[in-house]
Amino acid sequence: MIKITVYQKPTCTTCREVYQTLKESGVDFTAVDYYLDPIPKAKLKELLKKMGIPASELLRTKEEIYKKLNLSKKKLSEDEIVSLMAKHPDLIQRPIVEKGAKAILARPAERLKEIL
Repeated sequence: MIKITVYQKPTCTTCREVYQTLKESGVDFTAVDYYLDPIPKAKLKELLKKMGIPASELLRTKEEIYKKLNLSKKKLSEDEIVSLMAKHPDLIQRPIVEKGAKAILARPAERLKEIL
């Protein structure tokens, strides 16, 4: 069986929905609170590749840190965005669900069906 990993913030409503759906489905998974256990830069790059999206699509643009760093006014490279996300977890959209060679941003929670 391919292992499922959910990168989440436990206080996030969508993360809780995904967590509950997986529990109720009897699916074996590992939940990672990336505020307590930060996602390393290399892992973020791997997840982005598995999702098939650029780093900019994973940015939470309504977060205070996004505004504070004035990111909307900057032209950043993929590597710079990934570095910022590794340093500031609030910048990462969530939850990210990884299963084998695939990963998705499970937002809305119904997207979970795509990976199960």
